[in-house]
Amino acid sequence: MSSDAVPVGGTLLTRGYKALLALGVVGIVVILWRFAVGLGTSTALSDGYPLGLWIALDVVTGTALACGGYAVALLVYIFNRGKYHPLVRPAILTSALGYTMAGASVAIDLGRPWIMWKIPLYFWSWNLNSALLEVALCIMAYVTVLWIELAPALLSRYEHTGPQRVQRLARRILPILDRALIWIIALGMLLPTMHQSSLGSMMLLAGPRLHPLWNTPFLPLFFLMTCLAMGYAMVVFESTLSSSAFRRRGETSMLLILQRVAVGLGAAFVIFRFADLAYRGRLPMIATLDLFGIMFWLETILWLLPAAMMLIARTANPGVLFAGAMSVALGGAFYRFDTFLVAFQPGAGWHYFPSVPEMVVSIGLIALEIALYIAVVRRFPILAGKASPAH
Repeated sequence: MSSDAVPVGGTLLTRGYKALLALGVVGIVVILWRFAVGLGTSTALSDGYPLGLWIALDVVTGTALACGGYAVALLVYIFNRGKYHPLVRPAILTSALGYTMAGASVAIDLGRPWIMWKIPLYFWSWNLNSALLEVALCIMAYVTVLWIELAPALLSRYEHTGPQRVQRLARRILPILDRALIWIIALGMLLPTMHQSSLGSMMLLAGPRLHPLWNTPFLPLFFLMTCLAMGYAMVVFESTLSSSAFRRRGETSMLLILQRVAVGLGAAFVIFRFADLAYRGRLPMIATLDLFGIMFWLETILWLLPAAMMLIARTANPGVLFAGAMSVALGGAFYRFDTFLVAFQPGAGWHYFPSVPEMVVSIGLIALEIALYIAVVRRFPILAGKASPAH
């Protein structure tokens, strides 16, 4: 990992950071209330809509936005592009936090979360035909893998500083991690490939209840393509934002290439999607400007907008990179959210709109994720490079 990474330092408990913590605390209080009163009282879920905001946003969309570690690992370790190494640690940190919050959302959404531990252990009860089982096992394993991948960055701080016991522990564990890291990285590239495509497979089970503009046998491929595009876009988004917020020198040349990869994947996804709709005779549906038609075009515009921005802009300045990355991330987020909620039609009489507690919990988890990211980069060597002269 990046040897030139250093802690950002600085004051942690700023006014903005306290606001994030306050949102997180409110979210935790509502989570405790949800466990006390049950899902029926605290959510708008029903037999028609068993999957709501916590799954569609926090898990399905959130894990794709957290695929930066997966996307960069493919670039560095499979395609041997070592120059992108400075982006590995922040990407893995973002992925670890995002997947951890997704796991927490799943636990909150389960009727009996206290028996989650049985999923990986009671293998004799596994339904081997279940896409949801694969998603559950892969996400559980991937959260563990991500924190192990990040462990050298966290332990390196205590290798030469801190209490003697902690130093000795760090020096003992780091060589073990170094030897095992190649296998951990391999797992870290296999697991997202499996569960991201399986998230698409899950919605194939909806059959005719999924709107034709989203219902296709290519859903597993589309979900894999979108997670890679969103992963690269989020690396660009996070890097440009952190460079500005912490006044670090940006990696503009590297980020430009990642942005081109994200835009290329997004354009390929749009082309494949239109070709699939044409082959199935569903292309005329995009001319119907109802809710589904509008959401389809919103997704498409967000996917293609960064390509237009790159063609118009003469230089790759951070502002263009930031806006383009946000557009790709939003395009993918809308596509996944729409597939699981908007395009899902369980039948007449069923309606769903997130309850206030559902929204508060999601906002609280996102706030906690941002707060943890800030705390880690300020105290541990995650971000590469030095402060800019303007600092």
